[in-house]
Amino acid sequence: MLANLQVIPRLPAINLEETQSYFENALGFTLISRYPEYLIMKSGSTELHFFEFKELDPLINYSMIYIRVPSGIEKLYEELRTSGAIMHPNGRLESKPWGLKEFAILDPNHTLLTFGQLI
Repeated sequence: MLANLQVIPRLPAINLEETQSYFENALGFTLISRYPEYLIMKSGSTELHFFEFKELDPLINYSMIYIRVPSGIEKLYEELRTSGAIMHPNGRLESKPWGLKEFAILDPNHTLLTFGQLI
């Protein structure tokens, strides 16, 4: 019954302009829609929605998403390292014991974006 559904994260953003700029310039997303307090960005089949939350404290933001990479995670990691993406201090590319190669970045709101590829 749930097999054909698409999951689209809705994430908090302190400043929608800054969030849009980061996702466009550092991560290569494109703008789909922009409203006064809502933003929709897309890259390939990945779609992210952002709602304005000016009171968000980025140091206690527990928002996280996991993005499965079908192949080429090493190349993606290197591209993001040089694109202006904010690398998580403990998020370097490495093989994990659960059979995935992963790395992590942060957005300006401190949302954790983890990228993973099956080994």
